[in-house]
Amino acid sequence: MTLTQAADRLLTEATASRAIPGVVAMATTADGTIYQGAFGKASLAEDRPMALDTVFHIASMTKAITGAGAMQLVEQGRVGLDQPAGEIIAQLGEPQVLDGFDAAGAPKLRPARGTITLRNLLTHTAGYAYDVWNPELARFYKATGLPAARTGRLEALKAPLASDPGTRWEYGINIDWVGRIIETLSGQNLNDYLRTNVFDPLGMPDSGFLLRPDQEPRRVPTHARGADGGLTPQPIDPPRVPEFFNGGGGLYSTARDYLTFVRAILNGGAGILKSETVASMGQNHIGALNVQPMLSQNKDSSYDVDLFPDMAVKWGLSFLINTQDVPGRRSAGSLAWAGLRNTYYWIDPAKRVGGVFMTQVLPFADPTVLRVFADFEREVYAAL
Repeated sequence: MTLTQAADRLLTEATASRAIPGVVAMATTADGTIYQGAFGKASLAEDRPMALDTVFHIASMTKAITGAGAMQLVEQGRVGLDQPAGEIIAQLGEPQVLDGFDAAGAPKLRPARGTITLRNLLTHTAGYAYDVWNPELARFYKATGLPAARTGRLEALKAPLASDPGTRWEYGINIDWVGRIIETLSGQNLNDYLRTNVFDPLGMPDSGFLLRPDQEPRRVPTHARGADGGLTPQPIDPPRVPEFFNGGGGLYSTARDYLTFVRAILNGGAGILKSETVASMGQNHIGALNVQPMLSQNKDSSYDVDLFPDMAVKWGLSFLINTQDVPGRRSAGSLAWAGLRNTYYWIDPAKRVGGVFMTQVLPFADPTVLRVFADFEREVYAAL
């Protein structure tokens, strides 16, 4: 059975059973696309089929692209990976750590011990956390009313650290700050910078923080998974211009566009980065620290997240790195991450293959979506 036959059958069955509402999946080698398919419905509430040019909110799949933009500035000598970030943005030079709560429930803050660097921000070791997975930050947001970064409000960047810089890996708003560093150094807003330096050079016309009128009809709503396993389509958020472009999670894109980015990384950054830079981005930059399981504090947004149980997992310069082969799937040293609404990608430099898998379902790390994604990845490797 060919890859097309096997993957088509898998994804047809998954969407026909409504295990997932609709999906666009693609795979590529360094030479070109080897599979693409769109299945199911864009929305279970309407008879609109999922299509290859469907526009998704890719959430944290934004991070790798923002990271690539930052590494262009490193290549140009405009910022150093270990340069104190406070030299670029003063607020990053005076971080405060959340140090518990007083008897009245008010948060207690103290000056951070250590210095935040660009490397810390790119590797999620600066100390920032997300309230979705950190209980102390979840309590902090409830106590203070501070908006989350996903709201696009600048006030969100006033969030404290959950730990001292360099002491642990913790997933948070780090790459939002990387976006602000790019803006400060380039003199462009992040949308324009990425358009000029990543999207246009690679040919990614459907990627950006703001949607064009022609893209609105191609957007797909998010489906919420209920306790009974059923899926309910949610209203599509109206378009808005945020106060800041969220480099950690604000992009819209298509599977085809993102596959173009995946292929550029497989080809050593061809068109946007030097090959030695891309090689460095794919190495472990957190030393003896390990990526930790992310325990959900908001069951509507995310399940617990542990993509490689019983494996030491590392982080590069904006990529998750599995340290062991995954049987039937990606090689050790592959790069990956995902978006909150269950969009996923992987890049396997050893086998020179990668792929994207996009749906719009909450909570994140949905076991059903992850199972279908893993089966799709197995079909890709079986065909190599």
